[in-house]
Amino acid sequence: MPGIIEFPQVVQDAVTQFGDLFANEPQRRHFAEYLTGLMIAERKSVLGINREFAQTTDQSCLNKFLTEVDWDVESLNERRLQWLQRDSSTRYTDRGVIPIDNVLIDHNGQFIKDVGWFWDHADQRNKIAHDYLIVNYVCSSGKHYPLEFRRFRKREQCEATGEEFLDHTKLCCQLVDWVCEREIPGDFTFDSYFTNAEILNYIHGKRDRFDRPRGYVGDLKFNRKVEWKGSVTRIDEVATQIDPDLRKSFHRGRHQQWYFTATLHIPGVNHKVRVVIIWDKKRDKEPCKILVTNRVAWEVVRILLVYRYRWTGTETFHRDGKQELGMGDCQLRDGQGQTRHMYLVMLAYTLLMDQLGQNRAKAWALRKLTTIGEACRAVLRETLRSTIAWAIEQATEYSHGLDHITARLRLT
Repeated sequence: MPGIIEFPQVVQDAVTQFGDLFANEPQRRHFAEYLTGLMIAERKSVLGINREFAQTTDQSCLNKFLTEVDWDVESLNERRLQWLQRDSSTRYTDRGVIPIDNVLIDHNGQFIKDVGWFWDHADQRNKIAHDYLIVNYVCSSGKHYPLEFRRFRKREQCEATGEEFLDHTKLCCQLVDWVCEREIPGDFTFDSYFTNAEILNYIHGKRDRFDRPRGYVGDLKFNRKVEWKGSVTRIDEVATQIDPDLRKSFHRGRHQQWYFTATLHIPGVNHKVRVVIIWDKKRDKEPCKILVTNRVAWEVVRILLVYRYRWTGTETFHRDGKQELGMGDCQLRDGQGQTRHMYLVMLAYTLLMDQLGQNRAKAWALRKLTTIGEACRAVLRETLRSTIAWAIEQATEYSHGLDHITARLRLT
């Protein structure tokens, strides 16, 4: 929407909350411009965002704000997470869930720092992308937000700069450390890609505030070998041996499924685990899902609930970040610029998520908001109302003509 005259209320509030992290007013303005652009700009690149504003500086200034200007993005992220603790619906609790997953962020250019060719299993094709590992938090209220991320670098990229190569397992363990160092409560969850012995042992070796091992729920590959009745065998072969009459039913929404659970050992894993084997129908031979957890005393319903939050905490942020907030739209070649862009996307997501599910509509939104997409459209309508009000004032109060108004709005 070209011709933005006034920052939306949610961004004005963000400047009030985070503005002291920036050294001067120009930095605070660029901060507000970029957040606004991520929420409502048609193109969420630096150039695209800069073009949205009626009165602004050259796009090179916004570029420098991301790539050169001295401000601490980690302090911004820490402040964001502290700000979330003010509200019971977004506060950390012992019932919180901490999903970890990776996401490919498409890019058009091969000269952007750390991009590479990756196989996308969803699209079934190779693509030029960044590969991010992201750790999220799902609150007991159902609200969720990203915590932190790591950007994967291919071995040859690390060798070219003399830096240590870190695979996905090591990056995942770094994120576990990040969470544990801040004593963020909750249990980790992830898909089968991260359910390897090194990660399971690493999480189990961490302690919570009650001096218990940190918990996890993971998706187990069907070919994973386990110790069962005195021998080592594949878990899917174990599943075929389970008498249907030993399976118990549960409901996932309106859909009935069946499960069997047992405590056992997995070779290479240094602690006992509990597996939950799930079938769509009672007498199916092949299971549809197998979960594993170190919370061996938990009821199955809680194990299932934690794993379901993996989708809530990862896929929804990945989807909304890409579709609504321009997660993949930054085309800066500079690595710091890409990193700052990602943290600002996380902040924009958090600010909008905080507006969802309120008991009554926010004054600026005019209606109750339930999705990030709705929130973005509400912000767009708010800025449009401000621009229209300004244009009417220019015409009625100051007798300015159409040419003057369109020129001020950069619509010519």
